[in-house]
Amino acid sequence: MVTSADLSGQFALDVQAVNGLRTEAKKNGRAGLEAAAKQFEALFMNMMLKRMREATSQDSLLDSDQSRLYISMLDQQLSQSMASRGIGLADVMVRQLSHGLSADLPQEATASDPLPLPAQSSAEVLPPAPPQAGACQPEPVQPSAPMNPPRQQPPQASPVAPPQAPQTGASLSRPQSQVAEFQARLMPHAREASQATGIPAQFMLGQAALESGWGKREIRGADGTPSHNLFGVKAGSNWKGPVVETVTTEYVNGVAQKSVERFRAYDSYADAFRDYANLLRGNPRYAGVMAQVAHGLNADGFAHGLQRAGYATDPNYADKLSRIIKTTQWS
Repeated sequence: MVTSADLSGQFALDVQAVNGLRTEAKKNGRAGLEAAAKQFEALFMNMMLKRMREATSQDSLLDSDQSRLYISMLDQQLSQSMASRGIGLADVMVRQLSHGLSADLPQEATASDPLPLPAQSSAEVLPPAPPQAGACQPEPVQPSAPMNPPRQQPPQASPVAPPQAPQTGASLSRPQSQVAEFQARLMPHAREASQATGIPAQFMLGQAALESGWGKREIRGADGTPSHNLFGVKAGSNWKGPVVETVTTEYVNGVAQKSVERFRAYDSYADAFRDYANLLRGNPRYAGVMAQVAHGLNADGFAHGLQRAGYATDPNYADKLSRIIKTTQWS
C-alpha cells in the first residue's frame, strides 16, 4: 500500500514534510510526481498572492515588518490549503512529466530518481567530512605463486613518501581550478570595491563565493539570463533597476522556508561589486561593520558584523562565511 506524499493539508513551514516528499518521490515515482506537482502549484499560487498584496496600498498605521511577516506566512499556508483543490496546473504537469516514467515498472513503484526540489539561494560550499581513519580498502589480487619460486631477495628499504600539505577548505569543497578561475575573474572588481570601502578584497570575494557557490549557482532569470548578482542583494522598494524573481530559502525564527523573492539584476559583475560597496557604505544597518574598518577588520568581525546587521537570515551564515575566508588560498 502506497502512503500519500500530499503536503497540501500540512503546515506550510514544516521542513520535515518536504524531506518526506523527497523520500516518497524516490520510492514511488507516480505518487512523488503528483505530490511535487501540487507543491509547485502551491508555490505558483503563493506568488500570485504576493503580487496581489504588492498591488494594494501598504501605507497604513497598522503596517509594519511584523505584520508583513505574518501576512506572508498566512499567504503560504493559504496557498498550501488551496493547492489541495487545485487549479489544474498540477494535473497538466503530471500528464507532461509522467511520460518520463519507466513503462516497464508499475507507476506506483517506478525506480526513477526523485524529482528535484527548489534549491537554496545560499550555496553550501564548506568542506565535506574527511574519511575515517583505518577505513577498509580493497586489497590487490595477488598472483598465484610459481611451482619453483625464485631465491628470496633481501628486502629493499622503501623510500619514505614526503608528507602532503593539508588541503584548504576551498580545495576540499570545490576543485582548485574552479576556485582559481573565480578569483582571477572577479578579484579586480573586488579590489576596486575594497578601495571604496576599506574592506579587504578577499572578504568580499569570500561572501560572493558563499552566496553564489563559487559562481556555479548564480541567480538567473526565467530565460537563463545571468543577473550578475553574486551577493544575493534583494530588490526593495527603492531599487529602480531590473529585477529577477527566483525561489530562495529564508529562516523565520530559525525555521527554513521556501519563498519567491525579487533580486537585483546588473549589467556586469563590476556593477554588482559597485552596488555592493555602496550598500555597505550607505545603509545605516552596516555602520557597525564600516566602523571596524578603521580599527583593523578581521574575518570574524566582518562575518558576524554582517549577520548582526541582518544581511542574511541563516543562523549559521557568519560561521560559514568566516570559514571560507580563512581556509581559501587567496591569490
